[in-house]
Amino acid sequence: MSAVWARVPGSKSLTNRALAIAAMADGVTELDDPLVSDDTTAFANALVALGVPVERQARRWIVTGMGEAPRLRSGGVWCEDAGTAARFLPPVAAAGGGAFDFDGTDQLRARPLRPLIDALRALGATVEPAGDGGGLPFRLVSDGLKGGELTLASRTSSQYLSGLLMAGPLMANPLTVVAPELVSRPYIDMTIALMARFGVRVTESGPDRFTVHPGRYVGTRYLVEPDASTASYVFAAAAVTGSEVSVNGLGSASLQGDRQFVDVLSQAGAEVTVESDRVTVRGPRQLRGGFTVDMGPISDTFMTLAAIAPLADAPIRITGVGHARLKESDRIDAMAQNLAACGVPVRTGPDWIEISPTDPSPALIHCRRDHRIAMSFSVLGLRVPGLVLDDPACVSKTFPGFHAELARLFGGDG
Repeated sequence: MSAVWARVPGSKSLTNRALAIAAMADGVTELDDPLVSDDTTAFANALVALGVPVERQARRWIVTGMGEAPRLRSGGVWCEDAGTAARFLPPVAAAGGGAFDFDGTDQLRARPLRPLIDALRALGATVEPAGDGGGLPFRLVSDGLKGGELTLASRTSSQYLSGLLMAGPLMANPLTVVAPELVSRPYIDMTIALMARFGVRVTESGPDRFTVHPGRYVGTRYLVEPDASTASYVFAAAAVTGSEVSVNGLGSASLQGDRQFVDVLSQAGAEVTVESDRVTVRGPRQLRGGFTVDMGPISDTFMTLAAIAPLADAPIRITGVGHARLKESDRIDAMAQNLAACGVPVRTGPDWIEISPTDPSPALIHCRRDHRIAMSFSVLGLRVPGLVLDDPACVSKTFPGFHAELARLFGGDG
């Protein structure tokens, strides 16, 4: 059996982090192979609204940075559905200074922002939220951020910390953030590595204690890796169809923690080969269960495993994913309800889900406008004819061509 090469688009996490950093950099940054999707387009549009020039070519986005302590354009910033825009751009805007009205869709308004709002106030900004003050919309007024030391509640999202760290070099004094109960640590490692790529170093002086010194980013040319979270769907599809699939540009040197999803597939019986610049997965004759796995550090991929778990030979229990209840949907509940609709025995708790093996029945899958629910159940659909998504188009948030690529690789009507 020879491997089929999957066409996985660029990483959303890296694209939006690189856009934010490039906006603050001295000079021009060229992003090669950025992800072009709803979330990254929303992020780029928000930067343009702030006065940052972003030229979008077919496979290259060119950002002209505003330089040290940029004075961004005041006004409205529409974040659409993009959580990264709502969590990365307020610190960037506040560090530069001005008056900004942040808002987004109803789905994004429902996602929490209070830890970030509290941190911005502690750093000297004025934030005037509407509603209960826990999220969008809000008005941000700032004359720059002072830096200093603060404690950041980080048990629901690592994106608050990423946003503050990236804006740290623009602050008047060194920024030290203590982030107790930090979830999704690999995303912080990604942020720190990308900041270093643009010339800024973050130091750690204890568990979950990070310091950024004033400085400046330097524009550069950066090739965006394929998205490891998105790659999880084609790897899982290989695992349940007995196929062999490779993804180029995503290997042992990857900055993305979600590349570790293939280690979970290996535990489930798949044959995994990781090279410096590619990963290959070959599916087993029978998916293996009978294990518990903490997927907290790679929680964006827990739905991928949960969707295929009914096809294993024993129960699979996934733990450490309580913060996934606060994403685009309550992802634990969404997986449990949809699997139950397929006749799958499921048990859940505050931060865990356990799936027992069965022969799933076709059902209507309620995607809840969540791209990862739609993509995960599309993989199960390769083994369950008749399974139908109520909102297949929601995959455009991160992978507009997902259904066509899955059909190309594994057959079906896409």
